[in-house]
Amino acid sequence: MLTEVNMTINGAAVSGKVEARTLLVEFIRDHLKLTGTHVGCDTTQCGCCVVHVDGRAVKSCTILALQARGTSVTTIEGLAAADGSLHPMQEAFREHHGLQCGFCTPGMVMMGIDIARRHPNADEHTVRHELEGNICRCTGYQGIVEAIVDASRVMATAGEKV
Repeated sequence: MLTEVNMTINGAAVSGKVEARTLLVEFIRDHLKLTGTHVGCDTTQCGCCVVHVDGRAVKSCTILALQARGTSVTTIEGLAAADGSLHPMQEAFREHHGLQCGFCTPGMVMMGIDIARRHPNADEHTVRHELEGNICRCTGYQGIVEAIVDASRVMATAGEKV
């Protein structure tokens, strides 16, 4: 049996029919073809699938699409401005080479934005603690941490909300 699900993703109203067991990450990737959100483990351990649901970081492999009905979801595809300019967190990842293979990068960027929102001007210790639920198998953590610290300062100065 399929059930209708409606939500806003990256500012656009979307809907689709899903099975009750469909995960939000599956709805995003398979139904909407927004493949920037990665599936790394399917067991909520790696953080590659982090998106924002109503402004909070959520591992999209831990929530059903039906649980996200009526919410506003932002994925990595929804961060860059319409003119193509990068979000300050994306720019900081580029500047600090906060990626290696890039597989964990979307989840790290989304988590980094959440950290910066909750901890303006975050320091290295805070960022490392907050990233405990995100795994980089390439060990690119130093660049990731530096990027989040830098972007949190930029975002705090600019009053960044997204």
